[in-house]
Amino acid sequence: MTVMLEPPAKIPAKAYYLDVMDLICDQLRPHLPEGHRVSSAPALYVFPGVERAYGPDVHAADRRTRRTTSRHLDGEGLSFIAELTSASTRDADLVDKVERYGKAGVPVYLLLDMQEDSATVFWSPTAKGYASHLTVPFGKEILIPAPFNCTLSTAGFQAPFDSDED
Repeated sequence: MTVMLEPPAKIPAKAYYLDVMDLICDQLRPHLPEGHRVSSAPALYVFPGVERAYGPDVHAADRRTRRTTSRHLDGEGLSFIAELTSASTRDADLVDKVERYGKAGVPVYLLLDMQEDSATVFWSPTAKGYASHLTVPFGKEILIPAPFNCTLSTAGFQAPFDSDED
């Protein structure tokens, strides 16, 4: 099987995305399922029957998933994925990845629409994507369902006022 890869190290669309990813990791860490770790470090996950590897912006997975010498991690160990949209990834994040991550059984997918300043959490994975979702504007709290069962503050997710238009 040939696996198509995303770039091995993703450069964030905007520098402040790094801060947003850290805020997510910091808030989720106390609520991780037993044996799981959360990170925004580059990683490539593969799913059975899918010829593409996915490199989510933030990912939480069972620690056993990382205990390999392969550059590909088993996507079945994931408990959480967050993607931050950019102009070039927005469509894939909003449509393709909702379907892919849901079909793969990832329990929670958090989509941060950086162009619309909103957060959408998807849960209850199905063969067609996710059965449930909730959207809030940045600045509000959003419920992160099982296996986390916590709230995530989206304060600080907005672009800074001094943003540079690179």
